[in-house]
Amino acid sequence: MATTARAVTEVPHSLRLPGIILGVGLGGFVDGILLHQLLQWHHMLTSTNHDRIGVKYYSPHTVSGLEMNTLWDGIFHAVCWIAVLLGLAVLYGRVTHNRRAVWGSRVLWGWILVGWGLFNLAEGILDHQILGIHHVHGGPHQGWWDTAFLAFGAMLAAGGYLIQRGGRPFGPHVLRGAQGTAEGA
Repeated sequence: MATTARAVTEVPHSLRLPGIILGVGLGGFVDGILLHQLLQWHHMLTSTNHDRIGVKYYSPHTVSGLEMNTLWDGIFHAVCWIAVLLGLAVLYGRVTHNRRAVWGSRVLWGWILVGWGLFNLAEGILDHQILGIHHVHGGPHQGWWDTAFLAFGAMLAAGGYLIQRGGRPFGPHVLRGAQGTAEGA
């Protein structure tokens, strides 16, 4: 019985990695679909005329420039797709029972939000700040847009962490009651 009480209070590690990987991929898809395609605020290389690494400028206002930006947007989406597939594979490998219950788990969705937030922070710092290859919304207020993107990423990561902490532990190492059955979510 003491083992059961201790196990129930353990941190749920089994969903952390797949949740974060899924969040990175899904967060990248939100960025690419919303900001690159629907709003058309930027593409992967739309600020290379002011970048910090010397990448050739591909104006999104010319056919050849838009073709190159679209190619790099496609590469970006392919990486997001691979992250989602990898996250699903890791999740499938770690969850061997009651797989349906996992999708309603606060732990999984919290870690997915953490992954999305980490995507925003890494992409915002690397592409917007360090490399300068694009900005959230170019123009006179691009610094504010980039800062808001980073703040949103930090809020997603912090909120996701808090959400997953409020979830029940998950995994085959967590026992429920004296029967010794594994908990589903």
